[in-house]
Amino acid sequence: MLPITGIELIALIPQKPPFVMIDTLIATDGIRCNTAFTILADNVLCDDGKLNPSGLLENIAQTAAVMSGYSLKMENKEQLAGFIGDIRDFAWTQLPAIGDEIITEVTLVNKVFDVTIITGRIKLGTEEIAS
Repeated sequence: MLPITGIELIALIPQKPPFVMIDTLIATDGIRCNTAFTILADNVLCDDGKLNPSGLLENIAQTAAVMSGYSLKMENKEQLAGFIGDIRDFAWTQLPAIGDEIITEVTLVNKVFDVTIITGRIKLGTEEIAS
């Protein structure tokens, strides 16, 4: 069933166009999730030809959302909207440009009741550009 793109991917997350910041669910095992995203010129979170830091954060958040959405779909459970409660230690070294493809990995660190703690990192090629 993986990879997942297009309408099937959008059905797994609460975000809808034009605010979708992932293109492909590459892999997930419930603990880790990998997505791909190609930056397009009409992206609402692009400034001066680059995805801005808010776009990087949203990409990580949507990667976490698709991991949850995919797991719930596999269990035939209803998808719930999630909320970001806190962001800690976010850093970026480079902003991807229009046409660049980024690969994002989210790892589940802990889950207590309905609260999920994750770490995320984004790579451009082999270089980590945000975490």
